[in-house]
Amino acid sequence: MESDRLSEWFVPKFGSRNFRLSVGILFLPYTGMVVSFAIWGSLSVEHELDRIISISLLYFFAIGVAAHCLDALGSKKKPWGHISHRKIWIVSIISLAISFSIGLHYAFLDSWLLFPIGIIEGFFLFAYNLELFKGRFHNNTSFVISWGVLPVFAGAAIQSNTISIETIILSAIAGFASYILIITSKKYKILKQQNANYEIYYKKETMLKIITSTVIIGTVLFFLTAYL
Repeated sequence: MESDRLSEWFVPKFGSRNFRLSVGILFLPYTGMVVSFAIWGSLSVEHELDRIISISLLYFFAIGVAAHCLDALGSKKKPWGHISHRKIWIVSIISLAISFSIGLHYAFLDSWLLFPIGIIEGFFLFAYNLELFKGRFHNNTSFVISWGVLPVFAGAAIQSNTISIETIILSAIAGFASYILIITSKKYKILKQQNANYEIYYKKETMLKIITSTVIIGTVLFFLTAYL
């Protein structure tokens, strides 16, 4: 069984161990999916570019940085090996401070729907990643809601403080994509932990690459279409 995840496909193959760990712990393809879902929400209603950038930064720091750092702390198997808890907490707190500052700014300005969305997201961020309440919320349903559905809602809320029919449809698609991602990822991790032959887990790895790249590339095209 591998002691850490530095051999993962999303971890750079170059640079020092600390560099590779710092990039790998962000799970950039998965973070890209979440940020993409937030952009979907923004594009589903009347939108402004500065708010698209804001919601993207909010989710990058909240999920891409803070949530993944907390997951490294909360995981019983310590997938990234022995890392400084103090440094992880500092990075998490700073990242959350940035994301909450962005969210609160727009929530008080004109997007009050960000309040309930932020509270729910905050709950899942700690309950899921730190496996609180005996890990009761560390499950597929929590993942789908916090990583798929709510980012789309937040993207729409920051723009118009409304949830449109288009937003709901896109959130359902995002939720489905998140579900496929998490079940595939779990099967992939089990195969890796069992030291299965590369040919066996390669299909799961390829599926993860297809899911993330399709969402991210699709979002880029969606975004360009809206602004060209």
